[in-house]
Amino acid sequence: MKHLDITVKGKVQGVSFRAGAKAVANQLGVRGFVSNEPNGDVFIAAEADDTMMEMFLEWCHEGAEHAIVDSVEAHEGELKNYRNFEIVKKRL
Repeated sequence: MKHLDITVKGKVQGVSFRAGAKAVANQLGVRGFVSNEPNGDVFIAAEADDTMMEMFLEWCHEGAEHAIVDSVEAHEGELKNYRNFEIVKKRL
């Protein structure tokens, strides 16, 4: 298992990106959360094994149907052992 903090930049808000991320995460068994950032980015904290994380990251580069992804930044972090994958309205 590994933890990635993922920032997705581009036209990624108001295009069902978070709902799409949740659906794909649930399908792949990725756990964590996704939230909109005030600057227009989408932030994802994701935990999964290498294979599923790779597939999830590939989806992040494509995004939801109407999204236009400019870039994806991913940084490894400390495992938080999330139970599921949630859409978070506002991060503290």
